[in-house]
Amino acid sequence: STPLISLIRGDGIGPEISEATLRMLEAAGARLRYEEVPAGIAALASHQDPMPEVTLQSIEKTRVALKGPLSTPKGTGFRSVNVALRQHFDLYVNLRPAHTIAGVPSRYERVDIVTVRENTEDIYAGIEHFVGPGRSAAESIAVITRVGSERIVRYAFEYARKHGRKKVSVIHKANILKMSNGLFLEV
Repeated sequence: STPLISLIRGDGIGPEISEATLRMLEAAGARLRYEEVPAGIAALASHQDPMPEVTLQSIEKTRVALKGPLSTPKGTGFRSVNVALRQHFDLYVNLRPAHTIAGVPSRYERVDIVTVRENTEDIYAGIEHFVGPGRSAAESIAVITRVGSERIVRYAFEYARKHGRKKVSVIHKANILKMSNGLFLEV
């Protein structure tokens, strides 16, 4: 049977990018069906929620979502739908391979790097509040757990082993954030 995919067209340039992606998938011979679901600014207007329950239910059913870019108002408005999706489905790995392609002009040569970033903790926990008189300062809390650190480190090393990578580098700020990033570095 033809696989069913939840389709979130996105905001701003999202629908245009989604349409181009759908055309590319069709041209490549992908045999897919799409269940279009709302999210972002359009969903806020139609469902009074940037991440309606109907969208979450669709993704839970299909187990695959194709998502165009979604807007997040800066400073005010609703919480990032991207972060909400990551946390709801526990999508803790952001995997970003980057490599140069022979014959394609590039500023750098022989680039072959894979970034593995934890996607649900640290600042993405979204814990913040105003402090001081008259909202004179704001404070954000970076939550880093041993469990979250262990699983992202394990993922990075398993990925490296599986793909024949020779080196894993750890990026942290334990020199400044001695407890939170210190815990991550310890793990």
